[in-house]
Amino acid sequence: MHNTTVDAGAKATQGIKEINEDYAGFLIPNDPYLAKVKGMAFCIADGVSSAEAGKEASETAVERFLSEYVKTPDTWSVSRCGEQVLSAINLRLYRKSHEFKQDNKGYLTTLSCLILKGVHGHLFHVGDSRVFRLREGEFEQLTSDHVTYLGQGKSFLSRALGMDNNLHIDYCNFELKEGDRYLLCTDGLHDFIPTAQLLQTLYLNEPASEITAKLCAQAAENGSDDNISCVVLKIQSLAHQDENEFTDELFRLPFPPALTVGMKLDGYRVIEELFSSPRSQLYLVEDEHSGQRFVMKTPSKNFEDDTHYIDRFLKEQWIGSRINSPHVVKIIQHSRPRTALYYLMEHLAGNSLDHWLQQHAPVKPKHAISMVKAIAEGLKAFHNNDAIHQDLKPGNIMVLADGTIKIVDFGSVFVAGVAELYRPIEHFGALGTATYSDPNYLMGKNAAIQGDIYSLATICYEIFTGQLPYGDKIEECTSMFDYDKLRYKSASKHNPIIPVWFDKALQKGVSFDLTSRYETIDSMLADLTKPNPIFLKPDPEPQEASSLVFWKIVSGFWFITLILMLYLFSQSTR
Repeated sequence: MHNTTVDAGAKATQGIKEINEDYAGFLIPNDPYLAKVKGMAFCIADGVSSAEAGKEASETAVERFLSEYVKTPDTWSVSRCGEQVLSAINLRLYRKSHEFKQDNKGYLTTLSCLILKGVHGHLFHVGDSRVFRLREGEFEQLTSDHVTYLGQGKSFLSRALGMDNNLHIDYCNFELKEGDRYLLCTDGLHDFIPTAQLLQTLYLNEPASEITAKLCAQAAENGSDDNISCVVLKIQSLAHQDENEFTDELFRLPFPPALTVGMKLDGYRVIEELFSSPRSQLYLVEDEHSGQRFVMKTPSKNFEDDTHYIDRFLKEQWIGSRINSPHVVKIIQHSRPRTALYYLMEHLAGNSLDHWLQQHAPVKPKHAISMVKAIAEGLKAFHNNDAIHQDLKPGNIMVLADGTIKIVDFGSVFVAGVAELYRPIEHFGALGTATYSDPNYLMGKNAAIQGDIYSLATICYEIFTGQLPYGDKIEECTSMFDYDKLRYKSASKHNPIIPVWFDKALQKGVSFDLTSRYETIDSMLADLTKPNPIFLKPDPEPQEASSLVFWKIVSGFWFITLILMLYLFSQSTR
């Protein structure tokens, strides 16, 4: 298949303003397979200056869209890829806006993204930046301005990225033609160049990069009082195969058969079966071309007709590819066509934390806290991408030969902002899962980051003591009533060297009550690494104990009074 080819250029200038809050960029993959399955992406954004974080918002929107779009599963349609990525970016900006205490601050930006794949264009748009098409002499605006006019020349932006936790974005797709020219621009350009002048410049037989520079210069010469930015692309040739047909081929990928040592799949030779369950399999494979070794995850044929399972399996790959941390396993981008459904991860030579603890317990405190910090850094990488792991346990943590800690498995991860309803974690009899998962998850409540904090605190407790904070009976709990009957077991009873302040930090981390549990990983780590003065104070005497003392005093008083009365009566009778 011959891919669509274009000539493109982008330019963003600050104009007469001190700060450039516009951002423009594009991505044309060099890898032929990636270009085939994802196409090309072109973006422009105009940060809202009155929000005071417009520069960061526009840069975040464009950079994250370009980087995350190509990481989406190759079996997803363009519309779904764009909507999923934009929903996640929108919620990220929305939450960052709410970190400000001032009402006038926020991460707000317009965003217009054009995807060219095969013989079709796909447009995603929010705000008042514009996308134009010049085709065979006809100049057409493809977007609508999301602006509300108040009269007397006053108006305000009615829709923007980061404005609301629910994103309302315009989407359309259309056929491409050779010779098409597209212009993406911000209001600092389109409001200051007359249509005739725009057309004259777009018609120039010059590279797209030079056309963008001339357009920005013209807007400045015409008195633009804003940042000036644009993206120009000229379609030189079109793909021979319709990308819808190609996507259908990908979506019909069959489940691979059960693989055995020595079998080959798409140039990957099976070295060893690492794991097998009713839901999936993991194989150590070797690339016959490069000699590199990877871990291949394949879906179970038990769910071959389950569309929800297939969708979740595909989403795992996307979730993992968004997270970049030295403490999280890396997803490998596909570089050649597949004949079956699977994805690849980096191969980690080491042991799972549960097996490692069996071999190395007891762990020295300095080493133990460094392990906890590494796990915490991995978890924070999830949270920084609006993802909650939900199933953190020693079996999902790898300890490599050099001591590096890596979190693995994305099967239960929940990503905020994606277009799906929240579904609590599902447990399929995985041994020990209920031991480490927040009871709120198991009861159907979304505890968000605090749920991962519970798991981290439980694992920390086990690393330091070899035991569980509520004992083994927690695995028998089936309702919150069962959990309420459990009592926290002081870590110092299992490991006498644990100080009281460290023990109380662990107790707070595994509290069943969300109002008593830490809200951030950093706050828990702070209390685990430095004594919190509050935890050094003696515990207040329980109310029950105080009442008991009171009644003992009263009873003693009445007893003494009775003895005294008996004595007085005995004296009076003599």
